[in-house]
Amino acid sequence: MKIIVAIAFLLILGSLASALIFLMRDKGKSNRTVQSLALRVGLSIALFIFILVAHYLGWIQPTGIR
Repeated sequence: MKIIVAIAFLLILGSLASALIFLMRDKGKSNRTVQSLALRVGLSIALFIFILVAHYLGWIQPTGIR
């Protein structure tokens, strides 16, 4: 479970980095920055829903504050 979340987090960071690169190269002349940021938001929402479903199905357990 930790590996799946880590991979999703890396994909989200990669999408954010690509949006920065597109922003610097295109200087607002194309929609690639918007598409990359929309992908980042979609991945973030999908990760959040996946964590909620995993908790509901018992795949992960809360540990609380130690």
